[in-house]
Amino acid sequence: MARERAAGVPGGPEAGPADPFHRRLAAFEGSAAAIGGRGKDPVNAPMIRHWCEAVGDANPAYTGPDAIAPPTMLQAWTMGGLSGHGDRTSAYDELLALLDGAGYTSVVATDCEQEYRRPLRPGDTVAFDAVIESVSPRKTTRLGTGHFVTTRMDVRVDGEVAGTHRFRILKYAPAARPDGRARGAERPAAGARPRASRPRPVVNRDNQGFWDGVRDRKLLIQRCTGCSGLRFPWLPGCHACGSPAWDTVEASGAASVFSYVVMHHPPFPAFDPPYAVALVELVEGVRMVSNITGVPYDKVRIGLPVQLEFLTVDDGLVLPVFRGSEA
Repeated sequence: MARERAAGVPGGPEAGPADPFHRRLAAFEGSAAAIGGRGKDPVNAPMIRHWCEAVGDANPAYTGPDAIAPPTMLQAWTMGGLSGHGDRTSAYDELLALLDGAGYTSVVATDCEQEYRRPLRPGDTVAFDAVIESVSPRKTTRLGTGHFVTTRMDVRVDGEVAGTHRFRILKYAPAARPDGRARGAERPAAGARPRASRPRPVVNRDNQGFWDGVRDRKLLIQRCTGCSGLRFPWLPGCHACGSPAWDTVEASGAASVFSYVVMHHPPFPAFDPPYAVALVELVEGVRMVSNITGVPYDKVRIGLPVQLEFLTVDDGLVLPVFRGSEA
């Protein structure tokens, strides 16, 4: 079994079993969230290759005539894209609407658990069903108070379970800051139209050190003390040798654009499309996703030299970005 943790700190006060609102939420447990779903594309070599190139995984098991798909791609074969899937039921939307109506209007992904039963191979066509597995009592976290909602998806090939994917979100009411505003809210200038706040990065125990470094204007890369391999994003253990021991090295900041996309759609209130998002390769050899500044979006090119800089978004958020030059 593999587990990927991505946010949230459960804990604090919670509603008891007699909480009538939680009883309404718990009534959704066991309801189908998707029925008879099918992957829009069969498992295929191009997607496997793109995935491996993006994450830097050169495992020979993923190439050649007997190739299998990386197990962590399990969810990728079920995604519906911008057009979505027609197999989704109304139960999940009704549950989220109930939480919205109670003031739990914000959402953050917190956990992903995957269990792998058999490898997927090019040519396999996946089918899946999803169920609302659990809704927690009310919890108080650093983000705010809300409920954790867990869905379970069973992925099958020819009727055989290939893997199980559990995905957990927190639907919450943002905690107030000392100035009375919700966390993440920005105070607009007098007479100005309020602007949506920049999404906050998900900070957990595995990547806390990275964001502490960013706050201090340092881009820190994990280094395994077992095999000296560098890795990004931060992980609790080495993907090459399995060692849990590590230290960090500070990136020089020199990098180049390895790949990029120009975002036109879908629009998001905190950003002004079109804009370039790049997979940047640092001279140290690791890659990370970031914004490209300093050049128009239509001047970004693969191989463009860029230099690290730190963008202060507001008094609570600093982000690493990379500046290019048309020259």
